[in-house]
Amino acid sequence: MIDVTALARRDSFARDLGIELVEASLGRAVTCVTVADRHLNFNGVCHGGLTFTLADAAFGYACNSQGVVSGSIDAHIVYSVAVRLGEALTATAVEISRSSKASNYRIDVVRADGKLVAAMTGTALISGKPVTV
Repeated sequence: MIDVTALARRDSFARDLGIELVEASLGRAVTCVTVADRHLNFNGVCHGGLTFTLADAAFGYACNSQGVVSGSIDAHIVYSVAVRLGEALTATAVEISRSSKASNYRIDVVRADGKLVAAMTGTALISGKPVTV
């Protein structure tokens, strides 16, 4: 396994949104964020883009955790509930399957109370090139 923390430090987009890497292991990563004013949409609830980015960051860290450059080629997200200002969200990405060419992931985004906010599935293409940290 590579140093996923080093990858997270280089992810300025996620960092600028306040997304943090909580933990990582082979084929698994957990990210979190607390919803701030800047994350609210025109209806005053958490922007779906933040939820997607939180899940996508966990997905990216998990699929690159084995030290081989991997990139998303397909991702689908389903939103279940609205999220309000001040609520903490956690995304957990788990590898479901892996071949020499592709890997599949399930990413759940939950609130602090355990309520499922969104579920994402993603497929990553495995390049065969080593990740540089």
